[in-house]
Amino acid sequence: MEFGSRRTYTTMPSNLRSSRLLLISLLLLLFYSTTLLRRPTTPNLVSPPPCDLFSGRWVYTPETPKPLYDETCPFHRNAWNCLKNRRENMGVINSWRWVPDGCGLSRIDPTRFLGRMRNKNIGFVGDSLNENFVVSLLCILRVADPSAVKWKKKKAWRGAYFPKFNVTVAYHRSVLLAKYNREANEDGVKGAYRVDVDVPADEWINVTSFYDVLVFNSGHWWGYDKFPKETPLVFYRKGKPIHPPLDIYQGFEVVVQHMVSYIQRQVPAKTLKFWRLQSPRHFSGGDWNQNGSCLLDKPLDKDQIQLDMWFDPRNNGVNKEARMINRIIKNELQTTEIKLLDLTHLSEYRADAHPAIWLGKQDAVAIWGQDCMHWCLPGVPDTWVDILAELILGNLKQSKD
Repeated sequence: MEFGSRRTYTTMPSNLRSSRLLLISLLLLLFYSTTLLRRPTTPNLVSPPPCDLFSGRWVYTPETPKPLYDETCPFHRNAWNCLKNRRENMGVINSWRWVPDGCGLSRIDPTRFLGRMRNKNIGFVGDSLNENFVVSLLCILRVADPSAVKWKKKKAWRGAYFPKFNVTVAYHRSVLLAKYNREANEDGVKGAYRVDVDVPADEWINVTSFYDVLVFNSGHWWGYDKFPKETPLVFYRKGKPIHPPLDIYQGFEVVVQHMVSYIQRQVPAKTLKFWRLQSPRHFSGGDWNQNGSCLLDKPLDKDQIQLDMWFDPRNNGVNKEARMINRIIKNELQTTEIKLLDLTHLSEYRADAHPAIWLGKQDAVAIWGQDCMHWCLPGVPDTWVDILAELILGNLKQSKD
């Protein structure tokens, strides 16, 4: 068309225009309906809360597979080797399975666990209940590496090295976590125990950088049965006695404050840190030195009232310390990166699973009383291991993501 020429326009009939619009609308409707049908629909559901491995119930499951180890495990401590000592009802004791609320708990796969932990190390620091814990873990892991080499220091058992995976699992005994020693009176007679609340014990102060996972505990020695008024704990800070003097539970609180602060400052940030809460005792009729016993043949009833009769501090029973100690620990850890390993509640039910009178030595009960504090192995600590393994592997996965 030449510049300046006039362009002519024609108008589309209205009925044709309407038909065209209708056709376009139909095509669009067909497209969107087809697309939506092809897409999987996602229900608008609220995500379930994370699983709480520490809350649940014990279920009697006779078909539960046998424990992963027996009395021949070389890491056993004799008094806890209830199979060897022919403790009654061991088959029943190990037929109770812990079932967390709202989720499952798988038994640890030793080969998978050590494979994921290759070239890493796990350390336990604390009293004999952490030793009870680590013996269970070592016996379980040995299934995946029977060539495990026992660690010894000054002829005392300390842990093991698993050469197939280059993994070390070890225990450092430190019953108060803080440094303490017995002082002599002016006449040379040994008396009170000095506790330096702000100084970690020598047994663990220089080893923490070696470990990728650390599990701390303390509390079972913090009682007047261990430190009576004739040989009390006396607390020092910055090398000087604390005034006014602290009672034993005030002293524990101050020690936990300082030990937690030290761990936060000095233990590498990459180290996965746990603090295991108390393992409950089950003395009935008196304490360990008062003919207390624990000859039950099944767990305590799931009724909370029955548990409170045994453990609520308001009842002033012989087993009240666990919850008292736990309150202090929880309060000090709530703003830290140290993870609570709350094994208290699930263990409170298991009054049936202690060595009791089956201690492996003829006169042990007459001398020491029944053991209603430590646990038979295999036994309840194997469930602790299942939970710890789940948490360790879960945290390792998160750190990679």
